[in-house]
Amino acid sequence: RRRINESARGPATYIAPDAAIEGSLKGKGAYVFCGRMQGDSDIEGPLTLAESGHWTGTLKATDVVVAGTVEGDVVAANRIEIAGTARISGSLSGLSIAVAEGAVIQGKIRVTSGTGPTTFEEKRSEGNQKLAAG
Repeated sequence: RRRINESARGPATYIAPDAAIEGSLKGKGAYVFCGRMQGDSDIEGPLTLAESGHWTGTLKATDVVVAGTVEGDVVAANRIEIAGTARISGSLSGLSIAVAEGAVIQGKIRVTSGTGPTTFEEKRSEGNQKLAAG
């Protein structure tokens, strides 16, 4: 299976590292979030929280990649991919969940497909991770 970031179609909406948003984020398409968010999301498409990103609230999207910090729940209709740099204080819920070595999750993990979470070792170099994450 292709990784979430590699399967997104069309251009992504990019939220810069210096951006700070309070409120709710709703939309369709791919989003790459590098800044700070305080609020909830409801995205029809993939949402990537880059290593520099900090999210406080519920992060909900079709597919979710977390490389940054989340204080709240992560909910995906399909897949969740947690990078080794991720720090999450909250629950994860998705059809499938992959967690990289080094990630910190303080909360429950609920895989809605009935199978357990998958662990993986990050194969990309650090430089490529930063490019892919934002």
